[in-house]
Amino acid sequence: MRGGEVRPLVLGVLNVTPDSFSDGGVYHATERAIARGHELVAQGADIVDIGGESTRPGATPVSPTDEQARVLPVITALTAAGIAVSIDTIHATTAAAAVAAGARYINDVSGGLHDPAMRGVAAEASRDHGVTFIVGHWRGIPDRAHQRSDYADVVAEVRDALAQLAAAARAAGVAAEHLVLDPGLGFDKTGTDGWRLLAQLDQLTSLGYPVLVGASRKRMLAEVLAELAPQAGAGSHTGADPRDLATAVVSALAAGAGAWGVRVHDVSGSAQALAIAGAWAAGAAPAGAAPAGAAPAGAAPAGAAPAGAAPAAVAGPGVDHAPAPHTADRITLTGLEVFAHHGVFDFERERGQRFVIDAEVSVDLSSAAAGDTLAQTVHYGELASAIVAAVERDPVDLIETVAERIAGVALRFPGVREARITVHKPDAPIEATFADVSVSIVRRPAL
Repeated sequence: MRGGEVRPLVLGVLNVTPDSFSDGGVYHATERAIARGHELVAQGADIVDIGGESTRPGATPVSPTDEQARVLPVITALTAAGIAVSIDTIHATTAAAAVAAGARYINDVSGGLHDPAMRGVAAEASRDHGVTFIVGHWRGIPDRAHQRSDYADVVAEVRDALAQLAAAARAAGVAAEHLVLDPGLGFDKTGTDGWRLLAQLDQLTSLGYPVLVGASRKRMLAEVLAELAPQAGAGSHTGADPRDLATAVVSALAAGAGAWGVRVHDVSGSAQALAIAGAWAAGAAPAGAAPAGAAPAGAAPAGAAPAGAAPAAVAGPGVDHAPAPHTADRITLTGLEVFAHHGVFDFERERGQRFVIDAEVSVDLSSAAAGDTLAQTVHYGELASAIVAAVERDPVDLIETVAERIAGVALRFPGVREARITVHKPDAPIEATFADVSVSIVRRPAL
């Protein structure tokens, strides 16, 4: 994570299964799973990734009906509380039902290969709800004997396969800004394969899509730790699993390599590691540059006041309310619809409603245009995803507070000199006939 860049999102793993490789059976009961979802968010998760079927080697296949019976009550409860949810499934009908229940991410480890209907479901969800489709790389249910791990060049082959999967998803109708790629660590890949993919993550991010890293508690970590002395490889006493500390290290390194997100079981450990990585990156940034986002992408700026506080009180460190100098180059994103649970009234918190976001960021585009290089500009798909995550998070009373939260997220993107944010609340509970109500703010990094 270089100075000024957005901190990776943290996806907290919630397996509502009796047989997942790490925590199967622990959160199989619905009420316990719901409580765990809230706990993950409290520990720093931006998204709760809920799965109802294990894809570990030798796992018993689960019908979509049984899978949905496990996950839908949990998804419904968590999204009603304003928590961003991802559905981890290879079944199209489960993905569709999860989206209908409020999930805003579809995480398919097969990349749409297992179920031919998945891409169509993802396309409809992208078009109608702005749902993100996380495309994983695999060659089938993992084979512990690695009979299918026969790569000549694992990085090149996984990169090319993911490029083809992304192209297929876009051809089906998934918007480019709603695609995330996952190299599928552990899915027919040896530990050596996994480390090569991580060490050359830039080869995957060069495709122009956000990249998710899911190394948590994987066998590749255990293989490395096994080479240590028994006490050294036992892990931290704070973690439930000896691989959690190693997972947190991978999270920090993945942030430095440009990962969009990390999928982890031990959220608190990775949240701490990413906070330290963010502070390190901020210290390396040139004097006067905007500090790296130590808070999660989508979280309220650090130091935010309680819900309902005046807008001036919720601007985080590194946000200046003064007018910004003129910057001609701008990227504008308008009409971004997000369903969330903000509002003063209890029924607004319970039912939720539409919010429409307009965001304009000032950034020098000359280098990007000269080199035709995505890395030299703001990836508007990532900006949109970060804004959606920010709006979907913890409910607050005022759209003024939501606007401040979004501005804080936008200003964490490298090179952004100013953020102009408008939050519309078209379905606000106003008795008189009206077309719209909105607030607009202009913010820039502190000098």
